[in-house]
Amino acid sequence: MMPKPKFKRIILKISGEILGNRTAGEPIFAQSLEKICGEIKAVSDMGVEVGLVVGGGNIFRGLQGTDKGIDRTTGDSMGMLATVINGLALMDRLEKMGAVVRVQSAIPMDKLAEPYIQRRAIRHLERERIVIFVSGTGNPYFSTDTTAALRASEISADIILKATKVDGIYDKDPHKYEDAIRFSELTYMDCLEKRLSVMDSTAFSLCMDNRMPILVFDLQQEQSIRKAVCGESIGTIVR
Repeated sequence: MMPKPKFKRIILKISGEILGNRTAGEPIFAQSLEKICGEIKAVSDMGVEVGLVVGGGNIFRGLQGTDKGIDRTTGDSMGMLATVINGLALMDRLEKMGAVVRVQSAIPMDKLAEPYIQRRAIRHLERERIVIFVSGTGNPYFSTDTTAALRASEISADIILKATKVDGIYDKDPHKYEDAIRFSELTYMDCLEKRLSVMDSTAFSLCMDNRMPILVFDLQQEQSIRKAVCGESIGTIVR
């Protein structure tokens, strides 16, 4: 028997890097895209209302531009456009799987996506359409983590599911330190006092102010999104 979802409406935050394959030198890797979209579609089919925020780091990250002599504001604009490319790739694959998808952009580009309108986004979700939010917040100096926190609050999501390449939050980098300790549950104040890398400070402040729980988990685990949505023991919960 299929387990019942614990959450009705979610914001799923995925990084752009998860879509790519560095070894193959491809910013959007077909197998990665297929796997991620398959899991998103399966969760949507369970009746979960899915809002998706995707980063653009596999193509261009705003902070990278400063190392190349690009103005930070211009670099952030380039990064926001990179999220549009990723969002359209996700839309295309999801639609080929039979999902109904809408892409909403914080930067007006009516030939590619709808403008972000909060009420319209909620209506799409209520009609079981997957909504992909691109272009970040539409402003420089704000990350896609902040976008996830903002959109989750605006659409009254139950939780932010932050999909990463690590199976939760550790007291230090588990890739560098074998004795790194993973937390199963944390409070917002724990994260602040321990200076744990959950999200950037602006995104985290938004979540704390609006009491928006965050679940950090490893997207590379099999059926990880379904497990997260069903409330199974996975990753680290911050609340």
